[in-house]
Amino acid sequence: MADPRRPASGTSGDNSSSMSPHPTSSSPDKKRKLATQHQHAHEQRYSGEHRLLDSDQHDRVASDASGKQPAIADCFPGPSKKAATAASSGDAAYDLDTSEPIAKKTKLTHLGSGTAGTASSTSELGDNAAAAAPQHPSSATPPHTSTSPKKMYNFPSPNTSPARSNGPSPVVSLTTSPHAGQMTAPGPTASKSPKRPIFDPYKGAKRLPVKGTSHKGPPINYLEITWPKIARGLDEVFADSNGWVHPGTSVEELYKCVTYCCKQKQAQELFERVEKVFRAHIDEKVRDPLFQMAKEGVDDLELLRALLTSWTEFNNQLVTTRKMFVYLDRAYLLQWQLPWTSEMGLKLFRDVAASENLRHKVFEGAYGLIVADRQGRGLDEDTFMQAVDMYHGLEIYTECFENLFLARSAADFESWTENSIMQKTLAAHVKACNELIANERNRCERFGLDASTQRSLMDVIRRVLVEERKISLVNHKDLNHLFDTNDVDSLELLYRLLERAHFGSDMKIAFEQWIKSTGTNIVFDEGHQDRMVVKLLTLKKRLDTFWRVSFHRNEELGGVLRKAVHAFMNTSKKTDATWGTDNSKPGEMIAKYVDALLRGGAKAIPQELSTSGVGRAPEADGDDGQDDVEFDEDAEVNHQLDQVLDLFRFIEGKAVFEAFYKKDLARRLLMGRSASADAERSMLTRLRTECGAGFTQNLEQMFKDIELAREEMAAYKVLAEARQQNSSIDLSVNILSAAAWPTYPDVTMVIPIEISKEITKFEDYYRSKHSNRKLQWKHALAHCQIRARFPKGMKELVVSSFQAIVLLLFNEVETGESLSYEFIKRETGLPEAEVVRTLQSLACAMLRPLAKKPKGRDINPGDQFAVNPSFTTDKYRVKINQVQLKETKEENKETHERVAADRNFETQAAIVRIMKSRKKIGHQELIAEVIKATKSRGVLNVADIKKNIERLVDKDYMERDDDNQYSYLA
Repeated sequence: MADPRRPASGTSGDNSSSMSPHPTSSSPDKKRKLATQHQHAHEQRYSGEHRLLDSDQHDRVASDASGKQPAIADCFPGPSKKAATAASSGDAAYDLDTSEPIAKKTKLTHLGSGTAGTASSTSELGDNAAAAAPQHPSSATPPHTSTSPKKMYNFPSPNTSPARSNGPSPVVSLTTSPHAGQMTAPGPTASKSPKRPIFDPYKGAKRLPVKGTSHKGPPINYLEITWPKIARGLDEVFADSNGWVHPGTSVEELYKCVTYCCKQKQAQELFERVEKVFRAHIDEKVRDPLFQMAKEGVDDLELLRALLTSWTEFNNQLVTTRKMFVYLDRAYLLQWQLPWTSEMGLKLFRDVAASENLRHKVFEGAYGLIVADRQGRGLDEDTFMQAVDMYHGLEIYTECFENLFLARSAADFESWTENSIMQKTLAAHVKACNELIANERNRCERFGLDASTQRSLMDVIRRVLVEERKISLVNHKDLNHLFDTNDVDSLELLYRLLERAHFGSDMKIAFEQWIKSTGTNIVFDEGHQDRMVVKLLTLKKRLDTFWRVSFHRNEELGGVLRKAVHAFMNTSKKTDATWGTDNSKPGEMIAKYVDALLRGGAKAIPQELSTSGVGRAPEADGDDGQDDVEFDEDAEVNHQLDQVLDLFRFIEGKAVFEAFYKKDLARRLLMGRSASADAERSMLTRLRTECGAGFTQNLEQMFKDIELAREEMAAYKVLAEARQQNSSIDLSVNILSAAAWPTYPDVTMVIPIEISKEITKFEDYYRSKHSNRKLQWKHALAHCQIRARFPKGMKELVVSSFQAIVLLLFNEVETGESLSYEFIKRETGLPEAEVVRTLQSLACAMLRPLAKKPKGRDINPGDQFAVNPSFTTDKYRVKINQVQLKETKEENKETHERVAADRNFETQAAIVRIMKSRKKIGHQELIAEVIKATKSRGVLNVADIKKNIERLVDKDYMERDDDNQYSYLA
């Protein structure tokens, strides 16, 4: 079945072929026969789709029987929707393919059901008009033919009888059955033609297309006629830098010319001619001038700018040519998968830009702009941006720019790195490297370089600046300088630079060695032992900043930090500071620092360790301000205790810390010198959490003894009041458990009679309440509050028991008299060392209730002592320097020796436990097991462990076999 939308044989694709002329006369029988044949062909072609033909059409069909090409109206496609719309409005309709008029001033009347519609025209064509000869094909405008719609279409009412119409009525009934209505051929012989049904009600309504008049298309040699016009238009476009044509030339007209050529199947030849014009233009206007400039040695940058100018002009010209040849691109080139005209032009331009004569010089011009920017001489951003756009537009970015750019950049970076390392310090070099990386990245993003270019450039930077220079970047000497100067920012930049090649962890060797060296120097600096903990906390604070800020919390470097700190904190050697023992000096000093914090509170915190944001609040009027100050002090003390506890965790031998902490805690509890009871409890809780309940068992018992002693004294005073035993001395006694408290030596002294009586009363009370208990008095730990009358007023003095005994001797001395050193020593009964310490605190300190003759800081046997008549102070209650709070060298030595002895006993106990469980073990394995078992309390060196093994062998706890094995003896 033929498609009514496509032209029949003998017509062109745009309905432009002319119809054969009709004969002027024909036989009626012959007409009837041709009409019958046409009806059969009509029904077969359209399968029941009806077409209505008037008498003139049938005459035309009959006239074509002479052997000429049949001009059947139904074989031509009807007018397009646009033509029909225009015809209905009375305007001229144009074919969309040829833009030529189809019918002019045609008036159509809508057909309704049961009414007769008549199509009329302003000019009717007779039978002879249809036979008019077509115009010559070479005419510029195709001829137009029109047929009278009145003779083509006549639809009388089906109810009209033949009598009312002049002649047979060519009526087509759309409502009657196929048998009721028959098709009647037009003309005088229509009644004799066979009747056939033309409508099938079971197949639905059929469309009735309105056929337009056919017209002729362009002649066959249309390309030859229009090419001069097309070529002239191209010349005008290429002659103008903006790609504009002359005012007298119409781009739309050129587009139509190209369209007609394509429809005449002359697209290939047209494309070949256009390509020649493009090639000639590129060769003449682009290639030859640029090659000549390159040959003459023009500056690379000027050559680049000349190429960019040609590129800009050519892009403008392509905009116009793309409009001219859009039909050629879509109808021919796209169908045959050929490059469009614009792509063809770009290829020709690409061949010139990527030629050996230009590509390197043009690149050098573009790269020179980058070099100028790297050297700080500024960058011609517009030129560089245009160059990048040109490389992208010509699709030669990778070939002609990226590869060369990366190779040249690598060479420049190598030279720059070599000079920077030789001329700059490590900190300055690292800073310059990071600035270079940031500038290169910003340049890539600002000028639209490909992401692949940026990635490749960063790879080049990583290889040249980091991988090939790793040894210089992690040089121990330079890194130690950064660590010593606490250059956190430079270390952070260095770490970021090394991490580009995943070399950040390579700093661990230098980092670990610097930590061990610095920490060891602090620990064994015997001249500044008192500031050991302050220095260690400052070092820890610095290390934490390095790890958190500079090293971005790198886990491997964090592990190295902990390992190094653990190493120097547990390094032990027998020095004078530890009295020839291998005890841990940091453990002792940490305990003393904690003692200073708990005695002095926030005032004892050094300025360099104070935390920002947590400090003393400004004092304000009223109680609220005082509460805020106390709260801030407690927070500051707690923070410092946390920092100290971090150092404490690194110590393996905690026995030294325990011994000194217990001794200092006892002094604070017995003399009431703790700044805050809450801080004491808080520290005890921290130690229990860190070391376990066994470590703090004795410390907790000390707190319980103080509480029980307060309850005991309260009961004693209630009993004394009940018995009316009033006394001028307010006695307070602390009853302590000997097992929980440190051991103190017994110091002989002569107790004043008044105090001795009160002590006896309390002993009687305690024995009556607790049988089988023995009290041992430790007068060296006692302290007193006495009232003294000086020439300048009464004062209340807080002194130790030794100081009180000495001061009471002056109650029997007249004003102006003095006591000798020998007399004081004899009357007090104190050892000579204690006498010297006591007299120094009373006569040589800042507050001097006694005057010494001769004056001096040393106490000699011939010195004389008297009441100081000029003693005065603004405060009524005065604390005289209490010598009990200061540890003597003998006490320090005794503590170290006791800890060392305890460690030997603990080591022997561990050996026995190991032998009891293993029964038999080798020497080296036994040494390893002992070190593992005593690690938490303090490890002896291997030589001391061997000595303890020999002691146990001598005591028959174990024996040595011939095969260097030890056996346990039950």
